[in-house]
Amino acid sequence: MKYLLTLTLLVILVVSCKSTRKISTAMSKKDSTTIVIRPTDNDSAKKVETALAKVKASNIDFSTFSAQMKIDYADSRDKKYDVNAFIRMKKDSVIWISINAILGIEAFRVMITPDTVSVLDKINKTIQYHSFDYLREMTNLPVNFSILQDLIIGNPVFLDSNIVAYTENESFTSLTALGNYFKNFATFYNSPDFLLSRSKLDDVDVTKSRTADLGYQDYVANGTRKFSSKRKISIAYKTKLDIALEFKKVEFGSLQNYPFNVPAKYKLK
Repeated sequence: MKYLLTLTLLVILVVSCKSTRKISTAMSKKDSTTIVIRPTDNDSAKKVETALAKVKASNIDFSTFSAQMKIDYADSRDKKYDVNAFIRMKKDSVIWISINAILGIEAFRVMITPDTVSVLDKINKTIQYHSFDYLREMTNLPVNFSILQDLIIGNPVFLDSNIVAYTENESFTSLTALGNYFKNFATFYNSPDFLLSRSKLDDVDVTKSRTADLGYQDYVANGTRKFSSKRKISIAYKTKLDIALEFKKVEFGSLQNYPFNVPAKYKLK
């Protein structure tokens, strides 16, 4: 059962994956134009400025969020698993996750705040308390609460203003950002909403070879928001992992509670 918890957290923090293989991009070289950004090139700088403004405008803002998440997972040995998780979030405050295993039995309940990570293991009847550093150590990444929120909501992560290349064709616009930790090749649909299509992260430290390929599909309207209800993730770390996420019963702005009662008989782990 510990595996289910690790898998779910790994999915949420999927940018922790490591790989040495090349992942193909969504852009066709023969149909696209790449512009290498130079500080003195006013035209390219204006295009990047406009694109970044569209990215910012397309980001999902929220007060509260809730959804059911179905996780299908397959590794290189053709072992397949499926997990159901229920997620509730209050912006900048709390992320609450209930993880169900076989026959819909709740296996774990997780409470994440900007400072702490609490894990209720209902199978082994234990409770764990960690600082937020626990997630950083588990993923070996400079994640914070805000990044974790964006990963769940579907906003781009590790995409700063240091854009080193700009690519566009009739269907997509791509921005390549070089940050302190990752080179992010982010691709957006050329639509009025400028929605995220794919994000490929490569570690700037070649000795670590961390990379993640995240695909965003099936956007559904939820009020003024467009939410990616299906996502595909490719990971290669010792073995190849393919993960599919499907979000259902997505709600924004609803009143929520975050129950996390610890029975007296549970042992501190």
